[in-house]
Amino acid sequence: MQIPNSPAYHDPILAWYEANARDLPWRAPDATPWGVLVSEIMLQQTPVARVLPVWREWLERWPEPAALAAEPSGEAVRAWGRLGYPRRALRLHASAAAIVERHGGEVPSSHDDLLALPGIGAYTAAAVASFAFRGRHAVLDTNVRRVLARLVSAEEYPPRSQTRAEVRLAESLLPLDPPTAARWSVAVMELGALVCTARSPRCVDCPVLARCAWQRAGRPAYDGPPRKGQTYAGTDRQCRGRILEVLRNAEGPVRKPELDVVWSEPVQRERALDALIADGLVDPLDDGRYALPG
Repeated sequence: MQIPNSPAYHDPILAWYEANARDLPWRAPDATPWGVLVSEIMLQQTPVARVLPVWREWLERWPEPAALAAEPSGEAVRAWGRLGYPRRALRLHASAAAIVERHGGEVPSSHDDLLALPGIGAYTAAAVASFAFRGRHAVLDTNVRRVLARLVSAEEYPPRSQTRAEVRLAESLLPLDPPTAARWSVAVMELGALVCTARSPRCVDCPVLARCAWQRAGRPAYDGPPRKGQTYAGTDRQCRGRILEVLRNAEGPVRKPELDVVWSEPVQRERALDALIADGLVDPLDDGRYALPG
């Protein structure tokens, strides 16, 4: 694949972002690195509209890592509410503790130091280093991968798993100036979220429509395995969520019958409870009761 002249993309996409970016608190000039880190963990597989109120409550209660690290991890799970994938709350708590222990309570600016935090992967490390500290890193989330697949590779969707070729492409398109590169990364992400969407992309509103390889190729349909949407109703994940909701709303430990009433199918219910215990989201107590982790 031949990489096109990347500067030809920069000005139109950055100008589009300047005019169309959503006003989100973790993008504000006074947003702290901790606020950015919390937002990035919360936004994984969760829409912005659901994240906003929880993020605000979280930052009001725990405005810095030390405040969260000082509380039991179960309080993080409780405050996570219904965002889904609650192991993320445990990861944030573990990261806060590591930030206090290793970095004096300050979120590190180094990509390597961020990557070394518990539960922080390549995407999150690059995103925080870019968005909080204006570093020059390739930030590849689902939206960015889709934009670049269409814009450069003439493919409707990127591969199911991130490839090294995608990383090289994203790195090759980064502006040389680090702050501009950070703004470019969030601009491409926003373009994917608002215009170059997975379904029904609004191509007429795209600032680089004339340069889009997918458009020039006639918008060929995705040629790969069927892309299935996620289901929720009736799944172990839904069952886990109902069990956790009982524990979040309880003032203290609860007995097993209080958990049993939330799901009628006993085999699935026990499997979900065992998984919650294995994931560290539920503590089984010696007296037969259950609680959020202490």
